[in-house]
Amino acid sequence: MKTAVDTSVLLDVLQGDPVFGEASKRALRKAYDSGALVACDVVWAELRANFASEEAFAEAVGTLQLRFDPMLPESAASAGHLWRESRRRPLAKDKAPRERVVADFLIGAHARHQADAFLTRDSGFYRQCFRGLRVVDPMHE
Repeated sequence: MKTAVDTSVLLDVLQGDPVFGEASKRALRKAYDSGALVACDVVWAELRANFASEEAFAEAVGTLQLRFDPMLPESAASAGHLWRESRRRPLAKDKAPRERVVADFLIGAHARHQADAFLTRDSGFYRQCFRGLRVVDPMHE
């Protein structure tokens, strides 16, 4: 099984987050034991931004056994379509506006089209927006 991983889960583990770190670590281990851990271009870039050197970054992804999984054109096109549609939808009266950047849609589309599951703490958004995507939340694992 191929599990795409969101940046927040990776940083929880790598930075030892006191609230989410242990749950994210357990969920990563479970996903790794079931197959492969992958990160799309956006997650890879977001993760890389948190390291001072290429060597430190390479060591971290090596430790996690995380593989780079480039986005296919179909995934990018799907992300663009969904992002456009989300910006056209009127907001419900009782909902505060929540702007989503295209990166969120790229990450979700990659997971839906190129992986079997998606490990993220932002499960509500991805379940709602990417129907059919198997979303795994480390806090409910």
